[in-house]
Amino acid sequence: QAAMSHRQKISRLHERAHAEFRRQEEKREDLNKHVATERQILSNLKNEEKIEMKRYMRQMLDEEYERQMEEAYIKAEQERMYRENLLKQEEKMAKELARINYEKLRDEKTRQYIKENSMEIRELEAKLKSAYMNRERAAQIAEKKAMRYEALKEKADIMHQIKSEQEEEAIKQEEQELRRYEELVRYQQELEKQLEEKERKRQESYEEFLKEKLMVDEIVRKIYEEDRMKRELQLEMVTATKRYMQEFKQQQAEWRRMEREKMEEENRRILEYTKYQERREQDRLANVRQRDTAKEKLHKLLSEKIEKEQREQEEMERIREELYLEEQAEAARQKEIKEMERRIRQRLELQQSCQEQLAFKQLRLQTEKANEEAFRLQMLAKFAEDDRIEQMNAQKRRLKQQEHKRAVQKLIEERRQKYLADKEREAEEQAIEQEREAQRRKIIEEERLKLLKLHATELLGYLPKGIFREDDLEHFDEDFKKSFRKHRGGISSDESSEEDEQ
Repeated sequence: QAAMSHRQKISRLHERAHAEFRRQEEKREDLNKHVATERQILSNLKNEEKIEMKRYMRQMLDEEYERQMEEAYIKAEQERMYRENLLKQEEKMAKELARINYEKLRDEKTRQYIKENSMEIRELEAKLKSAYMNRERAAQIAEKKAMRYEALKEKADIMHQIKSEQEEEAIKQEEQELRRYEELVRYQQELEKQLEEKERKRQESYEEFLKEKLMVDEIVRKIYEEDRMKRELQLEMVTATKRYMQEFKQQQAEWRRMEREKMEEENRRILEYTKYQERREQDRLANVRQRDTAKEKLHKLLSEKIEKEQREQEEMERIREELYLEEQAEAARQKEIKEMERRIRQRLELQQSCQEQLAFKQLRLQTEKANEEAFRLQMLAKFAEDDRIEQMNAQKRRLKQQEHKRAVQKLIEERRQKYLADKEREAEEQAIEQEREAQRRKIIEEERLKLLKLHATELLGYLPKGIFREDDLEHFDEDFKKSFRKHRGGISSDESSEEDEQ
């Protein structure tokens, strides 16, 4: 945003300078037009008496023109200087903006490199990934439990529906049997009514027969009285009639016997049918009881089977969960063991490196001292040899030796100063390295808190113990603190992490 506002400011300055330049050009063109007009006017003057005025006007116009030209030159120079200053400012701002962008890009790349190569950030990302896996696992377990509950509920509804249908079927069968029994009773009543009607008709026919018989007797009597001459014939007729009557009575008795036998047979059939219906009802009730017993047994077997399958499924699920948790715990233990081995190796390597560095420093110091002593002796021997070669007298030799000693001391002092400068440079490099390490730790802590703020709210309740430190909660709001206290997790102190770093 600062760079954009700076560009806008530079653009406005360019526009303002360009507008000012256009105004100057317009003034210059107006002046030229004015001068041309005045010259035209002066050229048209014909009177000699106006020559002086013409000369004066020309002089005034020339002076005005020179003054305006000078002002235009000054303004143009000022404009040029302004443009140069503006260009310098733009270049300076561009360099500053490029420097800011470069530092920003370098900081981003440094952060990215530290984030990708930091063991602590990778461990935190692994823990967060494990927390996401735990949350997904918990969601799957809850979903499976809900599905099992729905399946059991569905099975219970099906069994309840089957039982209701069985009860409705039993009620329907009972109603059908009751309707059949009522129809049987109604049929028997109608049959009895028909028998009574037949008996009534037989009685009416018998009474009619008796009436006819009385009429016949009366006719016979009249015939007997009226025609004695025909007595034998009447006697025969009477005998025939009696015989007919006897035969009729015999037939009537036989018919009654047959009707009685028929009625007894019908009653026997009705009783047999009733007994058959009773036996059938008993058989049906026995079958119903047997079916109910079989259904109850089947229902019991199904319930036991479902419960057994449910127990087995729950046991398998529990075993899977235990195996999964054991695998996770074993993986965590193996990871901790590997991490401890790595840290121990790092400490041993660091100790060995420190010991090697100390030994190397001691060896280097001894070597430098030996080299200095050898160099000093070599230089003294060389100078002494030079003195002997030159065959100087004793006084000059002493002076030369002192001079040689001073030269040797100077060389030794120069080497010592060089050694001190190297040590100072090493100290500065170490301080810079410590500052870089502090900056790296700061970036790691910022990235760690950024990851926690980004994922901790979603993974609350699934985060592993030790992922939070003592002062981490100060960077979260009150709602998260309350939720975190409800799902209290382990908070690791910084001591263990500091020891691990050491």
